[in-house]
Amino acid sequence: MKRIMVSLIVSFGVLSGFAGNAESQVHVSDPYLQINAKADDPLFTTYAAAIPRSRLYTDKAYFMDYFSPDKSITYSSQYAGKLSVMWRVNQVVVNRIRDFVKRPMVLASFSDMVILEYEPFSGLWVQEVFFVYSSGAAVISLNIRNVGNIPYQVSLYPTLYLPDDSLQIIGYDSRKNGYLLSHYESLVRLHSNLYANAGYPTHFKDFLGCNQPLDSYGGYTGKESGNFSLAVRLFNENESPIFKLNEKEGGAVSLVALEKDLNIAPGQTVSVEFVRGCQSEESPDSELFADADSALKANLQQYVDEDVALFKSIPHIKFSDREKKLVYLSSFNLVRQCMLPPSGKTKDNYYVFSRNPIWGWGHGHQVMHESLSMIPYAYLDWKSAEQSQEIYVEQQQPDGLIPYRVGPRVPQTYSHDGVGTTSAPFFSWTNWEIYKVSHDKKFLEKVYEPGKKYIDYLEKSHDKNHDGLFEWGPYGMIENVRDDWNVIFQLFAKSHTDTVDISNQLDCLDLSCQVANEIYYLKLMAHELGYASDEKNYSAKFDRLARLIDKHMWDPKDRFYYNISMNDHTFEYEGHSLKRKEIIGFLPLWARVATKKQAAELVKELTNKSTFWRKYGVPTVSASDSGYTPFVDCCCHWNGPVWLLWNYMVIDGLEHYGYKQIAKELSDKMLLAVVTQLKKNHHFWESYSPDFPMQASPSNYIWDSIMAKVLVQLYSK
Repeated sequence: MKRIMVSLIVSFGVLSGFAGNAESQVHVSDPYLQINAKADDPLFTTYAAAIPRSRLYTDKAYFMDYFSPDKSITYSSQYAGKLSVMWRVNQVVVNRIRDFVKRPMVLASFSDMVILEYEPFSGLWVQEVFFVYSSGAAVISLNIRNVGNIPYQVSLYPTLYLPDDSLQIIGYDSRKNGYLLSHYESLVRLHSNLYANAGYPTHFKDFLGCNQPLDSYGGYTGKESGNFSLAVRLFNENESPIFKLNEKEGGAVSLVALEKDLNIAPGQTVSVEFVRGCQSEESPDSELFADADSALKANLQQYVDEDVALFKSIPHIKFSDREKKLVYLSSFNLVRQCMLPPSGKTKDNYYVFSRNPIWGWGHGHQVMHESLSMIPYAYLDWKSAEQSQEIYVEQQQPDGLIPYRVGPRVPQTYSHDGVGTTSAPFFSWTNWEIYKVSHDKKFLEKVYEPGKKYIDYLEKSHDKNHDGLFEWGPYGMIENVRDDWNVIFQLFAKSHTDTVDISNQLDCLDLSCQVANEIYYLKLMAHELGYASDEKNYSAKFDRLARLIDKHMWDPKDRFYYNISMNDHTFEYEGHSLKRKEIIGFLPLWARVATKKQAAELVKELTNKSTFWRKYGVPTVSASDSGYTPFVDCCCHWNGPVWLLWNYMVIDGLEHYGYKQIAKELSDKMLLAVVTQLKKNHHFWESYSPDFPMQASPSNYIWDSIMAKVLVQLYSK
């Protein structure tokens, strides 16, 4: 097996001299952000570096497990190991949360750091701060206070655990008090492999160190490294309170650990820090050490204050229950941590779908339906949201095409049959929603003309028969967002592995509504910018398209909207019925094209418990459909799973027609889906089961941040 070059740094540092004090604790000045979350509270616990100190490649983010009773508090980075600290107090080993006198409570949580409080042993109070300083260095800072009446001998063991036979000790450096290590990471990923030629490294260097002389250090393999049992093994095999780790200085290991011994008198406070760093093997060691050193020297209170300042702009909603508030704050943390600084082909900040885990399809480029995340993000940082949208302007093609994916690598148009591929058109809608928060007219002016050009492009390229309705392009499979399975677009597929897509043969309800929606917001923009002629033009275009949708796609018998055949405008295609009730049947509410009478009929169908009104939200296809499945066992299914963005569009449509109470009831279903998962596993998910609490889809998907917008829209005054 390939040996991997990995570098881990774990170091014990001191905030204000070794004998610390209460002033070395960090404080959160805004009471709204003081959450006091316990293990079973619905809190998102993944952390990534802030925009200025982040990068696309060799980026390490971490998931915190503070809720598993049989583990230590653990910070895991995908394919890069698990970081943890084990305690030995007066010869008693405390390496499981369930043995803590007071279990961890999260005092505050931001996109790049978390602040916890706990008592691992009676009389020892601890404030722990985990701070992802950069893409290459993360710090654990411990402020330990003896509030008891007896002195304590405390041994701390920061450990890095990577049991896949790739962690190598390069050597121990006594001058830096730490291990230099290496590890290997495959580009193979569960959902989509990382791009082999894009610049992703596979070999890494790491440093696990301490900024004070260590009492011991060691590396272990096999059973002795498993389940963080190192401290237990040492204590059981050494009756003497004085012993050393094995001080291994080379070779393959599964776990590396440092030991720092502390004597803490009653009333005394000691501050200790650890740092873990990671760089590409191609980078010089000096970068690794410099990044780790900067992380250790970071003024944590300064960064806490910066995070608090960032949240000043969000509406401070007074929720009736704390679970809504935790989802609200977590949603902002999700979208913020996905943002990266300008690089490659773009001069603006951009987002990835997830920082931890990382998979190929979701890493490195923006797509318009994911960019709906910029709508809630605008409340947190409207300037950053604007910059993300401006990438579409930068990389728009001369003919008006907005490529399917834009970002730091070249724009990706996925040309198919000589036609470029775009994405579900949400460009002008997103821009208008950002503008409603920012009131930045220069931004509105900058994105208005590209929005016009884009609609002109769609009218020329996605209405081949010139009937005024729209079909997806030749590569509709990805344009229409149904990139795995859909009961209509893959009507002729024999299994989920087939890719028989007919969406370019139909006049599609979803695309026609999306274009109508874009035209509606171009009309609003024209009015705001004083372009009276454009406003009149787009008003007429909207009315014309709305009439066509109502005339051809509304079935008065079923009282529902469907796709239709492009050739004859019937609800059949090559002998197969197109009358399958999908969530897109409610998009005419969102796009404002339904009449009030049609809206009333749609609401009846929506609230039918046997079809769409399910426990955890509105499914992508009716539960009465033969193709319906409530089981979410992978990514990308559109035959049952709940997608929060599309549920938000239903909520938005309900509000347009005055159904505010039903909109709130739907938001409660969405909240139940999110809360259930956050309480169980502290992750957001790409999609959710409409009926069950069990699921397996990609985690930490950026667009779940739409929950912040849902809560602002329905609960702020």
